[in-house]
Amino acid sequence: METKIRQLRQEKGMTQQELAESVGVTRQTINALENARYNPSLLLSYHITKILGKTAIEDVFVFNDDD
Repeated sequence: METKIRQLRQEKGMTQQELAESVGVTRQTINALENARYNPSLLLSYHITKILGKTAIEDVFVFNDDD
């Protein structure tokens, strides 16, 4: 699944570690999400969306029919 996490995180001036701590996961998880190597749970998607200042999950996560 493609995401806009890296772009939005950088716009907020956050490191991967800071975002990870904010949502209760490891930095490696954030890295895997940014590189489309991991599909998060709905709850994690929701938390990341809120921390990045967006209201809709679709603002952060790009859902493809292939996923």
